[in-house]
Amino acid sequence: MSMTQATMAHQKFTIQPMTPFIGAEILNLDLAQYNQDMIAEIRDALLTYKVVFFRDQKLTRAQHIDFARQFGPLEIHPATPKGQADPEVLRIEHGPDSRGSENMWHSDVTWRQCPSLGSILRAIELPPVGGDTLFANMVLAYDRLSDAMKEKIDGLTAVHDIARVFAKRLKKTPEELHDLYPPMEHPVVRTHPETKQRALYVNAAFTSHIKDMAADESAALLKELYLTAWNPEVQCRFRWEVGSMAFWDNRASQHFAASDYFPQVRAMERVTIAGDQPYFDPAA
Repeated sequence: MSMTQATMAHQKFTIQPMTPFIGAEILNLDLAQYNQDMIAEIRDALLTYKVVFFRDQKLTRAQHIDFARQFGPLEIHPATPKGQADPEVLRIEHGPDSRGSENMWHSDVTWRQCPSLGSILRAIELPPVGGDTLFANMVLAYDRLSDAMKEKIDGLTAVHDIARVFAKRLKKTPEELHDLYPPMEHPVVRTHPETKQRALYVNAAFTSHIKDMAADESAALLKELYLTAWNPEVQCRFRWEVGSMAFWDNRASQHFAASDYFPQVRAMERVTIAGDQPYFDPAA
């Protein structure tokens, strides 16, 4: 279902959709001054637009954490340095000595038994140009599949593996990581727990294979499903400014951080809200 491109007024703020199908900027509010009515409206906007954006916010780390906590319990990422005073914050920073590596379409932490509800990312330092983040509506990506493809993948199960990305980053063997985070099985098509929409739930970063399928057939099918996120008609693109924030629904979207700014510095801080175990409901 298409979203209107007209600016829409809510009780607590104004929404400006970015595309017909995904993304909206939320205008005229200060997240440091939230109340529960505002939180409820932001949650509603998130479910509608899959990702919402805020400008000119001046939150401290503590305020960032507090705002995110209004949407549910927070999770701690294994890449967060041990002993960090605020372990809920994952700092993602690249510069002359570190080229950005988040430039693939993915949904966060799908290697968890209960992957995240969503994340709230805050821009700290940015290059003069570049470093945009793109988001894809995976409900629409599923809707646009042929009926034959939907029938083929509904009810299939895929395996998600943390070691595909984080073995190298954390300097651990896959076996060491699997002791803490064993590979997880999730449905290829996920039913959203709140909207009941169906979304594609495989991603190039963490999905290793489709269960009970020959390796070559699994690889070919996953490649075809991954490519659905690359269609500009299911995407929006956000150009960051210092003080900008993005809040995405990890259950219904994927994102891609453009790594086009090397060797400039791009520093972001992310707080992530814990989610629930994915499922597929054929009746939904």
